[in-house]
Amino acid sequence: MSGNLFFNAIFRFRNFATLLGWCAVVYLLSGWSETQGFLSYNNIAVSSLITGAYGLGAVTYLGMVIQSMFSSAFKEEIQKKEKKKELNNLNRQCCRLAAQARGAATPIQRQKIRKIMQDKDDILNSLKRGDERSYLKEKIVEKSLNLVISYIKLMTNYSIRIKELSEINTNDLMNKINANRRKLSFLKDERMADDIRSIIEMDESAIQRVKEERNELDRINARLDYIESMLGMFKHQIISSIESEEMVEKLETAVNEATALDSVLQERRKNQIRLH
Repeated sequence: MSGNLFFNAIFRFRNFATLLGWCAVVYLLSGWSETQGFLSYNNIAVSSLITGAYGLGAVTYLGMVIQSMFSSAFKEEIQKKEKKKELNNLNRQCCRLAAQARGAATPIQRQKIRKIMQDKDDILNSLKRGDERSYLKEKIVEKSLNLVISYIKLMTNYSIRIKELSEINTNDLMNKINANRRKLSFLKDERMADDIRSIIEMDESAIQRVKEERNELDRINARLDYIESMLGMFKHQIISSIESEEMVEKLETAVNEATALDSVLQERRKNQIRLH
């Protein structure tokens, strides 16, 4: 923050304009013949006076920069700009992820994404209401944008994974298991019977994994619905200027949970279940 504050103080319009204005005045005055004649008449070295004038301007400018850095109003202005920039970056990330998610989403899911993006816009625009800055509202808006990002990422991976699982046909595997069980009743070779039992166990394990993952996807879908409801409820509270620290905590918890579920989904996709 200190480095950014110094940079902004250097290029603050008031400070920089003063320096440029002073240098322009000194330059113009030094070029006038009347000024040079007056200085020569009074035995004053023109170059020394001009150098001193530029030096005085530089000292004045440096003093104004230092004053800006210790100004609470200027610090507040810079913090406000940085927060606005941060929120705009999060908003752009939301829009980029939403555009990518629509390609993998179903029509119903695309409708949900549109709804959550509308809620996101309403929450972001709530900062424009009122003259006084609200740090709590800024924090809630920031957490809300982070939650939208987590929601879209989770929705994207959920859509892809549920499509992948829908392409897995367990009926063929069940038929194979039943056929192998019937085969066991006729086998007299114990070694061959053990091999068949191992194959049945592996096939049953694969089917169980599919069932467990489908149940897990159902839980993730319920979590997505919960996030949608939470953002909708908080949107109305923020618009009505009803903010609390509890909202920040709930949003942060929801972000962490969504991020954890998304990590699980990504890991599942890396280790896809394959039925042969």
